Amino acid sequence: MCRHLAYLGPPVTLAALLLDPPHGLLHQSYAPADMRGGGTVNADGFGAGWYPPAAGPPARYRSDRPIWTDTAFAAFAAVTPAAGVLAAVRSATPGLPVTTAAAAPFAEGPWLFSHNGVVRGWPAALADLAGRLPVTDLLTLDAPTDSAVLWALARHRLRAGDDPADVLADVVCSVAAAAPESRLNLLLTDGTTIWATTWTHALSVRLGEGAVTVASEPSDAGPGWAAVPDRHLVVATPGGCEVRSLDTGAPAAGIAAA
Repeated sequence: MCRHLAYLGPPVTLAALLLDPPHGLLHQSYAPADMRGGGTVNADGFGAGWYPPAAGPPARYRSDRPIWTDTAFAAFAAVTPAAGVLAAVRSATPGLPVTTAAAAPFAEGPWLFSHNGVVRGWPAALADLAGRLPVTDLLTLDAPTDSAVLWALARHRLRAGDDPADVLADVVCSVAAAAPESRLNLLLTDGTTIWATTWTHALSVRLGEGAVTVASEPSDAGPGWAAVPDRHLVVATPGGCEVRSLDTGAPAAGIAAA
């Protein structure tokens, strides 16, 4: 399993989001609270994508090293402000490569994407779904991993202009049908909205002070964190959060900004 986080709101430094909190992604990389049998540490690389305070496409930094060993990232994270961030620390599924290109976030245009989980029966379980993609998409995957294929499936629909909430819901449900018992916790942002799914793992949301954070695990013990039920989809902005069931499509109670 991996850990991931997305933030939208007033500009803050990358370090304030990822490194400084008592249970931020740095701490979760070596002392995660809830791996659910998916490993013990997240030492197989990390990545961060961020939107600068001024308008523009996201920047990205990825590494195949543990985040706690990367002093260069720590140095520029302390002085790099961002109005939106998607970041992840990786625990590679046994047998999958540990390379920089395999680390989230995956990116194209305004989009940043991460997958926390595993596709059971990889790669055969995804062969049919992947076979529906353009050949060029398969030939240019970031890495030969389940997460990269999930990103390709979502990206193909996003390029067509489909609603991101529908895209994530359809990817999760179709992959879950093809590969039962998979863990499909997806995180997507375009710098204005965060979309996320829970499928056999935890997710929490914090709203307030003009910001929203969506994370695998709360980064601190402070107030304001709300747990998202399993098998649900989140659509979040700094102004509020909608939660709907992935099993029925019915909306659950919304989470309002404080």
